[in-house]
Amino acid sequence: MLEVMVNGCNGKMGQIVCDLVEQNEDFVLKYGFDKNVTGEFAFPVFDKIEDIPEKPDVIIDFSVPIATFEILKYASKNHVPVVIATTGFSLDEENLIKEYSKQIPIFKSANMSYDIMIMKKLVQWLAPLLKDTDIEITETHHNRKIDSPSGTAQMLANSINESLGNTLHYEYNRHDKREKRNKNEIGLNSIRGGNIVGEHVVQFFGEFETFELKHTSYSRNVFAERCY
Repeated sequence: MLEVMVNGCNGKMGQIVCDLVEQNEDFVLKYGFDKNVTGEFAFPVFDKIEDIPEKPDVIIDFSVPIATFEILKYASKNHVPVVIATTGFSLDEENLIKEYSKQIPIFKSANMSYDIMIMKKLVQWLAPLLKDTDIEITETHHNRKIDSPSGTAQMLANSINESLGNTLHYEYNRHDKREKRNKNEIGLNSIRGGNIVGEHVVQFFGEFETFELKHTSYSRNVFAERCY
């Protein structure tokens, strides 16, 4: 059986990942790691890297960027593969993760939902067919989400842009602009409120019609089930 350590085990997503790993007879939840260790756990949980007694077979990271890089240092030193489901990385941090991937196996995605991967492929296929439209991406999440726009929205925008030869730029804020919309942009819009798990809408606005793709998540389980 594969021995798993979950980084960010005390967060909402980390708790779900831990529950699913424990329910799977092919895996053993060896450790949890979290800077915020509160409550009781049915497995060993550490808040200091140096306290981890022996390395796991794999680490699943569902935390925040600063915690991701702490665990990447440990994983690199101990040659442990890492699954990264954390979002909100800067461009420099993304490049640093690529450097770590030269040392250890890393699987990383801004969204672990299978349907979102289908949506990613669909918008990549659609964009060249609708290249003369105005492209807007709107994402909606619960009021506790820190990063904006979501990693998924950014991933969808990147997929569209790559299919169009990376000719578009991203517009995150029109508040300070006093000019008409640029045809060579992708608008990324964020909404935060309530307890919404996640919703992403990609719209292609033509002169006489609009083509829209929408994905809605009703449970955080969809992001956790494919992490392990």
